[in-house]
Amino acid sequence: MGRTLEDKKEIVADLKETLSESTLALVIDYQGLTVAQITDLRRRLRPTGTVCKVTKNTLMGIAIDGDENWQPLSELLNGASAFLLVKEDFSSAIKAYQEFQKVTKKTELRGGVMEGRLLKELDVKALGDLPSKEQLIAQIAGAINAVATQLAVGINEVPGSLARALQARVDKEQGDSTESAAE
Repeated sequence: MGRTLEDKKEIVADLKETLSESTLALVIDYQGLTVAQITDLRRRLRPTGTVCKVTKNTLMGIAIDGDENWQPLSELLNGASAFLLVKEDFSSAIKAYQEFQKVTKKTELRGGVMEGRLLKELDVKALGDLPSKEQLIAQIAGAINAVATQLAVGINEVPGSLARALQARVDKEQGDSTESAAE
């Protein structure tokens, strides 16, 4: 039994809502995957804030119609398509998909769309090689901590340098007065 018009409208509305929350959309050819494997893919993607949607290309085409941010996605709509809609950490999502792909060897990445630009497989791989959000935050925190440490050392060094300079001046003056007295 086919889907009713109301069911299709509901699916399109859900796709539009998910796309509006997404920063990256990846299209994979999922032909040959079992239900258990698709469930495994969804389980791997869930912690990264990514949703895996398996839907007809025509319904996705209707969902992206008129939205120039997602319009390039229409070039990837052919064959059995699953859509990985990434909401936040695209680097971790891509890595999770790549791990899944290594295990199953059944899916093929067709490409993706980010900020209105069509991404080929190499572009997506380059995005996956970027550090994750947590790694970037840790790097920034480390850099800020290093600056604060250097500032604290510098501030602590000022009184010590001043004290050494004063002591050198006192020593010099005492040396000068000793020489004057000796003459």
